[in-house]
Amino acid sequence: MGIQKRTRKFAQVKRLIGKRDSRLKQNQDKGEMEARKKRAELVREIPQVSSSLFFQYNTALVPPYSILIDTNFLSHTVQRKLELLPTMMDCLYAKCTPIITDCCIAELEKLGRRYRIALRIARDERWERLRCDHKGVYADDCIVDRVMKHKIYIVATNDRDLKRRIRKIPGVPIMSVARGKYVIERLPDAPEK
Repeated sequence: MGIQKRTRKFAQVKRLIGKRDSRLKQNQDKGEMEARKKRAELVREIPQVSSSLFFQYNTALVPPYSILIDTNFLSHTVQRKLELLPTMMDCLYAKCTPIITDCCIAELEKLGRRYRIALRIARDERWERLRCDHKGVYADDCIVDRVMKHKIYIVATNDRDLKRRIRKIPGVPIMSVARGKYVIERLPDAPEK
């Protein structure tokens, strides 16, 4: 039989605490000081809530309603062969002002010949046009930004992602095309059909 090597047993080795161990008093004091500095530097910003909101109820939404229209909503309107203004008035039982941003028109122009009828409807002089002062032509960001600033709009869209983003903003109703008519959600005074 060979010679057995003698090794130190784990439990018999004397354990030493390192200089950077968190259990030492001086290291605990350093950790507390750093945590205090981080808390002091942390600035919490709470967005200003609109004065027109009464809980989730938006008191600024009164007839005639201003309706921000998305490109997706226009294309679905054309597919279902609906007239824009009369169908909106049938949905809300009130006078409506369709508003189309420059970004929506630019997006329809980018989409090409397939959306030329929707583009012709968007360029109609009866609708109000909003000038965009930002760079880029992504209509969803433009609409969300405008609705965040001024909660006086109803957003007309069929885009699932845009709906999800707008639902996070309190007091902004969403209009969409469904089953051959317009449907409104999150408008407290809306008639039930």
